[in-house]
Amino acid sequence: MVSLNDYMYSGDTVLKILHQYSSDLKRSAIKEHNSVDLAHSNFLIQITELLEHNDFLTSQSQRIKEFYKYMTQKYPFLAFTFKGRIKSLIRAEEKFNGYILEYIYEYFRSNGRYPGEADIKSSLSCFRDLIAYRIVISLPQCHIPLDASKEELELQYLYEIANTLPEFLEERGFTAEPSGVKPSEDPGPLSSENLSYYRDYVKAPRSSGYRSLHITFYDNLARCFTELQLRTKDMDDLAEIGAANHFGYEKQQEASRSKRDIIPVGECRYFDEAYERLIKLQELDLSTINVNMFRAINNQLINDGCGLFRGRQILPFEHLSRFQNDLI
Repeated sequence: MVSLNDYMYSGDTVLKILHQYSSDLKRSAIKEHNSVDLAHSNFLIQITELLEHNDFLTSQSQRIKEFYKYMTQKYPFLAFTFKGRIKSLIRAEEKFNGYILEYIYEYFRSNGRYPGEADIKSSLSCFRDLIAYRIVISLPQCHIPLDASKEELELQYLYEIANTLPEFLEERGFTAEPSGVKPSEDPGPLSSENLSYYRDYVKAPRSSGYRSLHITFYDNLARCFTELQLRTKDMDDLAEIGAANHFGYEKQQEASRSKRDIIPVGECRYFDEAYERLIKLQELDLSTINVNMFRAINNQLINDGCGLFRGRQILPFEHLSRFQNDLI
């Protein structure tokens, strides 16, 4: 079985690794008549295309930057950042195999049998966050009345921004995509027009404590999907450097192994292969790999300039409150 780990010690660049891995995976898929691996190979080609031909990102980021400009005028008292990235190769590979495990496991639990190749391939079409942008807001202390809650005020502005975003971007060539999540009976701060577009992890946090608003758009000019995440700074800190980051990694491993306990080895080849690839990636020690232009001092401290692990920043903007040093 071909896996990404086989290519991480050659000293090649990320692009060469992608070319070799996708090519070998395709060759193996054809030989073994494995259409799921063929879909996997095509997915890797998508990432390669993003890294090799990324001129469209200039147009996309410029149109999204217009919302940044809008926010600087509408909310001069807020501090906020706009960030963008192409999903890293390792993370994309983890998620792809994770989707296969999840789909087969849920299908088996519901039907008492395993899905066919066509069903598994169809389930993989949900991968829509290879390109993602994040808006993180913070309300400086000087703008918070003595009897007010910072968290409540930030949430008020976060949802106000979320309700403005879909119409704003649709006027600039984007189409908001339904989230696929059944709307809550209590919509909360999201407007009825926008409720079906957002996955609201603020109102309903994940078990790790992770909180964020997620919305997916189809860029009609670039002809690709992109995800936008909206958070407060406290939410972002929890997700990036706090408990949610480490908790999520450990829980992923536990969840994968619990599914393995339910589905015995040898009963479903697609589950077996996805599980093996995923576990190998989760156990990968970044400090031992050899990828050109990539350096890891240990398994946490990483210098990444090529989109391998953490991804590239393609839209770094920061707006500081114009009045954050003023007295109330």
